[in-house]
Amino acid sequence: MISQDSIDGLKTRLDIVDVIGNYVELKKAGSSFKGLCPFHDEKSPSFSVSPQKQFYHCFGCQASGDAIKFVMEYEKLPYPEAIEKLASQYNYSLNYTANAPAQRSQLLEKLNEWYQALLDKAPTAQQYLKERGIFESSIEHFGIGYAPASGQTINFIKQNAFPMAEAVELGVAGSDSGREFARFIERITFPIHAPNGSIVGFGGRTITGHQAKYINSPQTKLFNKSRLLYAYHLAKDKIYRQKEIIITEGYLDVIMLHQAGFTQAVATLGTALTQEHLPLLRKGEPRILMAYDGDKAGRNAALKASRLLSASGFDGGVILFEGGLDPADMVSSGQVEQLNHMFHNPVPFINFVLTQIIANYDLHNPKAKEQALQESIGYLKTLSPLLQEEYKSYLAAQLGISPSLIRMNRKNGPIQEMPVPQNRYRDAWELALVKTVLEHPQFMDHILDFISPEMLQFHSMEFALSLQATKDEPHLMAIMLDESIHPFNDDESLKNELITFLRRYYERARQSVMRDPNISMDKKTFLNRKYLGKITRLKRGELVPFEA
Repeated sequence: MISQDSIDGLKTRLDIVDVIGNYVELKKAGSSFKGLCPFHDEKSPSFSVSPQKQFYHCFGCQASGDAIKFVMEYEKLPYPEAIEKLASQYNYSLNYTANAPAQRSQLLEKLNEWYQALLDKAPTAQQYLKERGIFESSIEHFGIGYAPASGQTINFIKQNAFPMAEAVELGVAGSDSGREFARFIERITFPIHAPNGSIVGFGGRTITGHQAKYINSPQTKLFNKSRLLYAYHLAKDKIYRQKEIIITEGYLDVIMLHQAGFTQAVATLGTALTQEHLPLLRKGEPRILMAYDGDKAGRNAALKASRLLSASGFDGGVILFEGGLDPADMVSSGQVEQLNHMFHNPVPFINFVLTQIIANYDLHNPKAKEQALQESIGYLKTLSPLLQEEYKSYLAAQLGISPSLIRMNRKNGPIQEMPVPQNRYRDAWELALVKTVLEHPQFMDHILDFISPEMLQFHSMEFALSLQATKDEPHLMAIMLDESIHPFNDDESLKNELITFLRRYYERARQSVMRDPNISMDKKTFLNRKYLGKITRLKRGELVPFEA
C-alpha cells in the first residue's frame, strides 16, 4: 500500500488547474477556470475549476472532486493507480508499506526483461511469430519473450538474489519434494498486466511440442485470471475514448487486431467471461463486442457470455468467425475491411441468446416448441421489464407464434414511470449562509447558537452538510464555485443578517401557530407570547439563542 505520508506530500505538489488542463481546455473566468465538461456532452462550458479551493465542479452533471478524483474518473483508475499516475507525472517518489504488491512484482519485471532478451537468441520462436504475421514493433510493444529450459530460469532467479519462495508465490516456479522447477519451459511468453500496467503473471505458447499448447500463471495473490483481461492496460485509452471493447479468445488475436488498428481489443485468459470480469468491463461504460470462434466451443462460450452481459445490463453483441478462421488469421490475410464490417454489425446479445436457445429445439415438434418457449421466457425474465416487453414480439416471430402466448407473469407489476426532478428554488440568503460556514468555519459555533438546519426553508440539507465539513460533497462544491453567492465576511454583517432572518422566521412561526386548528387556545396564547418576546428582542438588536 502507498503510505499516507506519501499521498499527503503528493497532494501538496498538485495544482488542479495544471492536472485538469492536461485533459480539458480551460479558460480563465474570474477567480476560476472554465471549460467543457469531459464527463457529459455539452456545447457551453459548465465545468468550473477553482485554483484557490483546489477542486472542480460541473454545474451540468454534478461531477466534482479534487485532482486525484478527476484522474480516477477520467482515466477510470482506482485510487492507488491514480496516485501512482500523478506521482509519475510530477516526478514524485512514493513510499510503500512493507507488504506493498509493487515490491513483490520486481521479480516479474526482471524476469520479463530476461525473457525478452532471450527471444533474440531463439530462432524457432522468432520464426513462429514471423509466420503468424506479428511485427517486430508488436513484439516490443507487447513485451513478448521466450522462456528457456527449466534449469536456466531457476539459475537466473537465484543469481539475481530473488528468494525461491517468492518465485513460487508469484507462480513462475514450483517445488516438488525438494525439486525446484520453472513453470514456463521452452515457450513464447506473453506478460500479463494488471490494469495499471504492472506485470502480474505470464502466458506461454509451446514451440517444442509440449502437451498443453498454452498455459497461464497459476492463481496467486497478484494473478486472478477471472478478473484480468490480456492487454487491457494497452487498450483502455481507446476503450474509454471510443466507448467500445472487443473481447477475443487469444493473445495472438489481440496482437494482430492491435496491428490492424483495433487497439480496443483484449482477451480472456483461457477462461470464459465471468462475473468477476464485470467491474473491469464497466469502466468507461463501453459497448462490448464478443469476437469468438464459430465452432461449438466458441458458440457455447459466446452464449454464456451473452447471458451474463445482457442480464447485467451491458450493451453490445456477438461476432462469430466461421470456417476455422479467427481475427488473427483475417488480419494476416489482409481482410481488415471485412473485420471492420463485422465489428460494426454484431448480433445483439439478446437476439443471439434467443436464437441459440431456439436452435436447440425442433420447432416442427409442438412439445419441443413449447420447451423452447419456456426456456426463452426463463431467459427474458433475467432482463429488465422494459426489455422483456420489447423482445416478446421478436421471440414470437422466431417461434412462429402469437405474442399473446408469451406471458411473463412478472411479480413486480407494471413499469413505473420515473419521477421527473423539478428545478429547486434557490434562496440567495440561505446559500450565502452555507457559503459562510464553508469559507469561514470560525463562525460556525456562533451561527449554531441561533440557527439549526431545520429552520432553513430551501437549503437545510446543504446547511447540515456544511456543518459536517464535507466539502467534497457535490452540492457544497457547486456553492463554493458559484461566484454569484457571496458569504458574510465579518462579525457585524453576519449578526445583522442573522437578526433579519430570525425576525422573519419567528414571525412565520407565530402566524403558523395561530392558524393551526389542532393547537389549543391556551397553547396558542403561550407560543404567541413567546415568539413576540423573541421578535421584540431581535428588534432591539439582540440575537436570540436557538431552542430545540
